[in-house]
This record gives sequence, C-alpha cells and structure tokens, in this order.
Amino acid sequence: MENSRQTPHSGYHWNGSDQRFFEGWYYRVTLPQWGQTFGFMYSIDDPIGNQPHSGGAAQILGANNQYLCRTFPNIRNFWANRNKLELGHWGKTQLSLKPQLLDPVIFEQQIKQGYQATDTLNQGYICDKRNNFYCRWQYKINPIDGWGNRDLPQKATAGWLSYLPIFDPGWQVLMAQGTATGYIDWNGEKYEFIDAPAYSEKNWGRSFPQKWFWINCNSFIEEYDLALTAVGGIRDVFGLTESVGLIGLHYQGKFYEFERGNSKLSWQVEPWGQWEMQGKNQDFIITIIGTTEESGNYVRVPTAEGLQFRCRDTMQGNITLELSQSQGNLIVKATSFLGGLEIGGAPWESVWIN
Repeated sequence: MENSRQTPHSGYHWNGSDQRFFEGWYYRVTLPQWGQTFGFMYSIDDPIGNQPHSGGAAQILGANNQYLCRTFPNIRNFWANRNKLELGHWGKTQLSLKPQLLDPVIFEQQIKQGYQATDTLNQGYICDKRNNFYCRWQYKINPIDGWGNRDLPQKATAGWLSYLPIFDPGWQVLMAQGTATGYIDWNGEKYEFIDAPAYSEKNWGRSFPQKWFWINCNSFIEEYDLALTAVGGIRDVFGLTESVGLIGLHYQGKFYEFERGNSKLSWQVEPWGQWEMQGKNQDFIITIIGTTEESGNYVRVPTAEGLQFRCRDTMQGNITLELSQSQGNLIVKATSFLGGLEIGGAPWESVWIN
C-alpha cells in the first residue's frame, strides 16, 4: 500500500511484554462469478513463548462456508514488521535463515506449510493432516481504499484514542476496498481470478470483545466502487465494559462514517439469521439489513483462554444498504448475496437491541 494509503496500526503491536497478548489479521477475496468468498485469518498468541496459549494459527473460511485450520506452535517461526503490514509464519522448511518475507517463488518452493502476507500479497499453503484437505493460495493485491477518503491521509478505525492502551481489543480496517489477482486452490478446485474484490482488517489486545456482530461487503450487484463495514460490540475500557458501534462506507472515493461522536446508532440483531443497523447524523442516514438462511460455520477467535470457537460466520449473506442525505435525497442503494455476516461472544440467547 502506498504510504498515503497505509492506515494507522498497519504495523505489528507486540512490545515484548510477557502479559497476555494476541494479534490477528483477516484477508478476504470475493469471487462473484463463482458465488464464493474466501476469508483468511492469521493470528499469534503470547509471542514471548512458553505460555499456555503461545502459538500461531492460520484459518480459512472457504468455498460453501467450509473451514480449514492449521496451528503453528513454534512462535520463533512467526515474524511481523512493526512499521508496516508484513507478517508470516513458517511451518515445515529446510531453510536455515531467520523467518522473513520471501520472493513468492522461493516461498512456494521452500515453505511446506505456512503463509506470508503484506499490503500487496497474500500467499500460503496449509493442510489438515487428518484428511489431507488442503488450500494453496497466492494473489497480488491492489489497494484502493483504506479507512477514510481516498485521496486524504487514512484514519484510525477507532479514532485517536486507539493509540492509547484504553480499549481492548484494538481494531483497524486496513483495506476497505481493493482488487486481487491470482489463484486459490481449494483442495483441488482451483479458482483463478483477476481484479476480484479484496478486503483486510486486524485486531490486537488481550481477547476479542465479550459480544459482537459484524457486517461487511465490497461486492455489490449494482455498484462496483462501494464498500461497507459495520460492527457493534461490548468491549473493555479500563477494566469496565461499554457497548459501541460503528458504520463505515466507502463510495466512489468518499468516506461516510457513522460513530458515536457524530451519529446516533441503533441495531437489532438476532442470535442468527437477521442483522439490522441504522446510523443517523445531521447530514446522512444509512440503513443496513443483512439476512442469511445459511447455517454458516464457526471459526476460532482469541480469548483469555486462547483460540476458541466463539464466532459464527457466513460469507454468503444477503445485504441491502441505503444511504441518503438527511433531507431524503438518495445517494446509493445496493444489494449483495456475497456479504460477510457474523456474530461472536456470548450469550446470544435473544435479540440484541441497542
């Protein structure tokens, strides 16, 4: 990502402390021609080592909501750049050099299990030894929008307070909109693509929120240059908890942000199947509806007790969004059948209304 488009928090956050810590990265590529989406989740827990939860993992939510996971217990084979978006974890290899970013050709030849990812590359290979189910992937990324207006310096997703150790966890959308060109080999089913919609974000801290939902899409039927990220969650603040929400919409280079400092946010989210969210401020109104009849799948997320299945996802959600000026003039209305819909944490025994 060009320096002008690199978001805050793109670098690795661990400061060498032996206190509980995780950092996780999420890359996604959507393939409308196949009606599929692939989400790649990379994480490192307690990188100082010799802790109960020390280690790394790569998870993939793939075609038809299928799931694949590989753990990497050796934290010494994990590496990340503190100044920009670069990271990787090596599994089997005969290389004797320190883990680092490799030429993609050398990586494919020398790293038998593992991944490497930057702002412009996502590459790796993992396999489930129990059934030999595998995924091999390599694609180049062209970043378009980070978090903010396209031609202005990019913003911290959680605002300037995210630079201070106040909120847990931290969260940053790294790339709201981009394109990906390359391939994904999903256990013998090879998807080759050019300029497919791509997305990335990250989290870091002690554990994921107590409870949250997530709505995300940058592959809409009516609009190419449109990307949505919306969340609600209960997070820690100085040991206390608070309920927060955020909606970010990138449309034709302009960024529309709805957060508690400038907007009124409301939502009604079912334990599964229905997500509704609205944001209002003095200039704009946005309404989002997400639905799914898919059962989705569970993925692991960092908790105080290490990686746990506390997150339910589908990448084939139906999303409708409508953005208007406050006086009623419609700016954009769009739909998708390839949206990301998620709930996490506990309990989800009833509708969450805020």
